[in-house]
Amino acid sequence: MSRDAGAPPRDEAELAREICLRQLALRPRTRAELAAELAKRGISAEVSAEVLDRYDEVGIVDDAAFARAWVSSRHAGRGLARRALATELRRRGVDGEVASEALGELDEETEAETARVLVERKLRTARGEPDAVFRRLVGMLARKGYPPGVAIRAVKDALAAQSAEAAEFADRIDADALADAEGDLDRESRPLD
Repeated sequence: MSRDAGAPPRDEAELAREICLRQLALRPRTRAELAAELAKRGISAEVSAEVLDRYDEVGIVDDAAFARAWVSSRHAGRGLARRALATELRRRGVDGEVASEALGELDEETEAETARVLVERKLRTARGEPDAVFRRLVGMLARKGYPPGVAIRAVKDALAAQSAEAAEFADRIDADALADAEGDLDRESRPLD
Protein backbone atom coordinates (compact mmCIF):
# COMPACT_ATOMS: atom_id res chain seq x y z
CA MET A 1 0.00 0.00 0.00
CA SER A 2 1.79 3.13 -1.17
CA ARG A 3 1.27 6.68 -0.03
CA ASP A 4 -0.29 9.20 -2.41
CA ALA A 5 2.30 11.50 -3.94
CA GLY A 6 0.20 14.53 -2.92
CA ALA A 7 -0.31 13.35 0.70
CA PRO A 8 1.17 15.52 3.44
CA PRO A 9 4.41 14.31 5.01
CA ARG A 10 3.94 11.99 7.99
CA ASP A 11 4.19 13.35 11.49
CA GLU A 12 7.63 12.55 12.96
CA ALA A 13 6.12 11.44 16.29
CA GLU A 14 3.70 9.12 14.51
CA LEU A 15 6.59 7.63 12.56
CA ALA A 16 8.62 7.21 15.77
CA ARG A 17 5.73 5.41 17.48
CA GLU A 18 5.35 3.11 14.47
CA ILE A 19 9.08 2.28 14.45
CA CYS A 20 9.02 1.51 18.18
CA LEU A 21 5.97 -0.71 17.92
CA ARG A 22 7.48 -2.64 15.00
CA GLN A 23 10.70 -3.15 16.99
CA LEU A 24 8.78 -4.26 20.08
CA ALA A 25 6.71 -6.70 18.01
CA LEU A 26 9.91 -8.57 17.17
CA ARG A 27 11.16 -8.88 20.77
CA PRO A 28 11.27 -6.85 23.98
CA ARG A 29 13.66 -3.90 23.76
CA THR A 30 15.29 -1.52 26.18
CA ARG A 31 14.77 2.21 25.99
CA ALA A 32 18.37 2.61 24.78
CA GLU A 33 17.86 0.08 21.97
CA LEU A 34 14.73 1.89 20.81
CA ALA A 35 16.44 5.29 21.02
CA ALA A 36 19.33 3.97 18.89
CA GLU A 37 16.90 2.60 16.30
CA LEU A 38 14.99 5.91 16.17
CA ALA A 39 18.24 7.86 15.75
CA LYS A 40 19.31 5.48 12.98
CA ARG A 41 16.02 6.19 11.21
CA GLY A 42 16.53 9.95 11.43
CA ILE A 43 14.08 10.74 14.24
CA SER A 44 15.11 13.84 16.19
CA ALA A 45 16.31 13.44 19.77
CA GLU A 46 13.42 15.59 21.04
CA VAL A 47 10.70 13.53 19.36
CA SER A 48 12.46 10.31 20.35
CA ALA A 49 12.58 11.36 24.01
CA GLU A 50 8.93 12.44 23.92
CA VAL A 51 7.73 9.11 22.45
CA LEU A 52 9.95 6.99 24.71
CA ASP A 53 8.89 8.98 27.81
CA ARG A 54 5.26 8.29 26.95
CA TYR A 55 6.00 4.60 26.42
CA ASP A 56 7.74 4.55 29.81
CA GLU A 57 4.66 6.12 31.44
CA VAL A 58 2.25 3.55 30.05
CA GLY A 59 4.59 0.59 30.64
CA ILE A 60 5.29 -0.33 27.03
CA VAL A 61 8.99 0.19 27.65
CA ASP A 62 10.18 -1.02 31.06
CA ASP A 63 13.93 -1.56 31.42
CA ALA A 64 13.55 -3.11 34.90
CA ALA A 65 11.09 -5.74 33.64
CA PHE A 66 13.30 -6.33 30.60
CA ALA A 67 16.35 -6.85 32.83
CA ARG A 68 14.54 -9.29 35.15
CA ALA A 69 13.23 -11.32 32.22
CA TRP A 70 16.63 -11.25 30.48
CA VAL A 71 18.45 -12.49 33.60
CA SER A 72 15.94 -15.27 34.20
CA SER A 73 15.84 -16.39 30.58
CA ARG A 74 19.57 -16.26 29.83
CA HIS A 75 20.54 -17.91 33.11
CA ALA A 76 18.04 -20.75 32.68
CA GLY A 77 18.54 -21.18 28.94
CA ARG A 78 22.26 -20.60 28.44
CA GLY A 79 23.56 -21.05 31.97
CA LEU A 80 25.13 -17.59 32.03
CA ALA A 81 26.45 -16.26 35.33
CA ARG A 82 25.91 -12.79 36.78
CA ARG A 83 29.10 -11.32 35.28
CA ALA A 84 28.17 -12.36 31.72
CA LEU A 85 24.58 -11.23 32.24
CA ALA A 86 25.75 -7.84 33.53
CA THR A 87 27.83 -7.40 30.37
CA GLU A 88 24.88 -8.28 28.14
CA LEU A 89 22.56 -5.88 29.98
CA ARG A 90 25.14 -3.10 29.75
CA ARG A 91 25.41 -3.69 25.97
CA ARG A 92 21.65 -3.33 25.71
CA GLY A 93 21.77 0.01 27.49
CA VAL A 94 20.25 -1.04 30.81
CA ASP A 95 21.18 1.34 33.64
CA GLY A 96 23.72 -0.13 36.09
CA GLU A 97 21.41 0.21 39.09
CA VAL A 98 18.52 -1.46 37.24
CA ALA A 99 20.84 -4.25 36.10
CA SER A 100 22.19 -4.76 39.63
CA GLU A 101 18.68 -5.08 40.98
CA ALA A 102 17.77 -7.71 38.36
CA LEU A 103 21.04 -9.58 38.93
CA GLY A 104 20.39 -9.55 42.68
CA GLU A 105 17.55 -12.00 42.08
CA LEU A 106 20.16 -14.58 41.01
CA ASP A 107 21.82 -15.68 44.24
CA GLU A 108 25.22 -17.34 44.66
CA GLU A 109 23.70 -20.71 45.54
CA THR A 110 21.63 -20.81 42.34
CA GLU A 111 24.65 -19.74 40.31
CA ALA A 112 26.81 -22.49 41.87
CA GLU A 113 24.11 -25.11 41.26
CA THR A 114 23.84 -24.07 37.61
CA ALA A 115 27.62 -24.37 37.26
CA ARG A 116 27.47 -27.90 38.68
CA VAL A 117 24.70 -28.89 36.25
CA LEU A 118 26.62 -27.47 33.28
CA VAL A 119 29.79 -29.32 34.29
CA GLU A 120 27.97 -32.62 34.83
CA ARG A 121 26.32 -32.33 31.42
CA LYS A 122 29.63 -31.58 29.63
CA LEU A 123 31.55 -34.17 31.63
CA ARG A 124 29.40 -37.00 30.23
CA THR A 125 30.94 -36.49 26.79
CA ALA A 126 34.37 -35.17 27.83
CA ARG A 127 37.35 -37.25 26.76
CA GLY A 128 41.01 -36.97 27.64
CA GLU A 129 43.26 -36.80 30.65
CA PRO A 130 41.71 -35.37 33.82
CA ASP A 131 43.93 -32.28 33.75
CA ALA A 132 42.90 -31.45 30.16
CA VAL A 133 39.22 -32.06 30.96
CA PHE A 134 39.60 -29.88 34.06
CA ARG A 135 41.02 -26.97 32.03
CA ARG A 136 38.35 -27.25 29.32
CA LEU A 137 35.49 -27.32 31.82
CA VAL A 138 36.85 -24.44 33.92
CA GLY A 139 37.34 -22.49 30.67
CA MET A 140 33.75 -23.20 29.59
CA LEU A 141 32.43 -21.85 32.91
CA ALA A 142 34.75 -18.82 32.72
CA ARG A 143 33.36 -17.96 29.27
CA LYS A 144 29.88 -18.06 30.77
CA GLY A 145 30.95 -15.55 33.40
CA TYR A 146 31.46 -17.75 36.46
CA PRO A 147 33.96 -16.57 39.06
CA PRO A 148 37.12 -18.72 39.29
CA GLY A 149 36.26 -20.16 42.72
CA VAL A 150 32.80 -21.32 41.63
CA ALA A 151 34.13 -22.78 38.36
CA ILE A 152 37.04 -24.62 39.95
CA ARG A 153 34.96 -26.08 42.79
CA ALA A 154 32.21 -27.25 40.41
CA VAL A 155 34.70 -29.01 38.13
CA LYS A 156 36.71 -30.47 41.01
CA ASP A 157 33.57 -31.93 42.62
CA ALA A 158 32.33 -33.38 39.34
CA LEU A 159 35.72 -34.93 38.53
CA ALA A 160 35.94 -36.45 42.02
CA ALA A 161 32.63 -38.22 41.43
CA GLN A 162 33.53 -39.44 37.93
CA SER A 163 36.26 -42.09 38.32
CA ALA A 164 39.11 -43.18 40.57
CA GLU A 165 41.72 -41.53 38.33
CA ALA A 166 39.71 -38.30 38.11
CA ALA A 167 39.08 -38.37 41.87
CA GLU A 168 42.81 -38.71 42.52
CA PHE A 169 43.50 -35.74 40.26
CA ALA A 170 40.71 -33.72 41.91
CA ASP A 171 42.14 -34.42 45.37
CA ARG A 172 45.37 -32.70 44.34
CA ILE A 173 43.53 -29.51 43.32
CA ASP A 174 43.50 -26.73 45.89
CA ALA A 175 40.41 -24.88 44.66
CA ASP A 176 40.87 -21.93 47.01
CA ALA A 177 44.50 -21.36 46.03
CA LEU A 178 43.66 -21.61 42.32
CA ALA A 179 40.71 -19.24 42.70
CA ASP A 180 42.89 -16.74 44.56
CA ALA A 181 45.56 -16.96 41.84
CA GLU A 182 42.91 -16.50 39.13
CA GLY A 183 41.48 -13.50 40.99
CA ASP A 184 44.95 -11.94 41.22
CA LEU A 185 45.48 -12.44 37.47
CA ASP A 186 42.03 -11.02 36.79
CA ARG A 187 42.81 -7.86 38.78
CA GLU A 188 46.22 -7.45 37.12
CA SER A 189 44.75 -7.68 33.62
CA ARG A 190 42.09 -5.01 34.21
CA PRO A 191 42.78 -1.63 32.68
CA LEU A 192 43.63 1.14 35.09
CA ASP A 193 41.05 3.94 35.41
